[in-house]
Amino acid sequence: MDFSNKSKLLIVDDSAFMRKLISDFFVGNSKVEIAGTARNGKDAIKKIQQLKPNVVTMDVEMPEMNGLDALKEIMTICPVPVIMLSSTTQRGADNTLTAMEYGAVDFVAKPSGTISLDLHKIKEELVHKVEQATEVSVAKLKKPLNISKPQEEKSIINSKVFATSSKPTMISKKGAVSNVSLQSTLKKEWSKSSKKIVLIGTSTGGPRALQEVITKIPANIQAPILIVQHMPAGFTKSLATRLDQLSEITVKEAEHGDILQNGVAYIAPGGYHLKLRKVGTSFAIVLDQTEPPRSGHRPSVDVMFEDVSKYQDLDKIAVIMTGMGYDGSKGLIALKQKGNVMAIAESAETCIVYGMPKAAVETQLVDEIADVDDIAQSIMKFMF
Repeated sequence: MDFSNKSKLLIVDDSAFMRKLISDFFVGNSKVEIAGTARNGKDAIKKIQQLKPNVVTMDVEMPEMNGLDALKEIMTICPVPVIMLSSTTQRGADNTLTAMEYGAVDFVAKPSGTISLDLHKIKEELVHKVEQATEVSVAKLKKPLNISKPQEEKSIINSKVFATSSKPTMISKKGAVSNVSLQSTLKKEWSKSSKKIVLIGTSTGGPRALQEVITKIPANIQAPILIVQHMPAGFTKSLATRLDQLSEITVKEAEHGDILQNGVAYIAPGGYHLKLRKVGTSFAIVLDQTEPPRSGHRPSVDVMFEDVSKYQDLDKIAVIMTGMGYDGSKGLIALKQKGNVMAIAESAETCIVYGMPKAAVETQLVDEIADVDDIAQSIMKFMF
């Protein structure tokens, strides 16, 4: 059989058992073949240079050179898409987010610690992510995060909000004519005095993208922010903590009953859909674990968008960023049908995976396409 068209995978893990188990996942795979294995970070760097794989799976915790140190070196001297295998401990979650910053494409949480005898539980997820990673541009993974200090950022954003950026582009391709009347109607009704909410949905590449966006939003933003990032339970809290430390606004993992406040971003916890309920003139967070996952996701961007679309007294700024699949596009239709909405999609140029934003753009309901480093500016522009 000719394997020349298959992508080559290098498996990096200090456990021979885990290397064998992961290798077995790809037996008979039509897209990916095993190029080799490595037992630690140092071995991985050597093997990547020798075997030139298209994608790597790497354990975070290894002796001699751990996955984080190896990843940092790999992205400097021999960059390649890397999927991290992480434990679900607090330390594991923190290390995973650091790996995303260093340039890892994505991660898979081991179901039960370093040696997971039940690794078959995440077989489908791992195989899918490896297959998708082969199509990721390494240049985008190497791009350094463009983050200013929180105290510096406020003046930068406020000086820009009334200017029109040259990078974000109004959609002018297929469907523009039918969209013009809708957009002009919305803009007539869009006012500074209306109560607003920002809704953000993202998946693969999302932690890096959120860091680019959330750190540039000023503390005085007159709206709460709801965020759905596809992540398992345990990892969203670490993400919220990290973003909170870097940002001028407050960022927290959403808790059931939280009353929405301006200048606070609420990240949906892994395993729960994020919804709202009215409490007097305010809104409270509802975390829902009873509604099944949507398109394999809980939290789901579609579920959040659809739920918030019910509240006519809120004008919405909906943002869809990097991610596999099409989560968010159905919810965007619901938002646009039921109220005042400005929709922003991340551009193909900066997405790690141009799946979710592409699906949103194809609805012909996106008002602005922006590079990730311009999205905060676009959000603030619609606040006034």
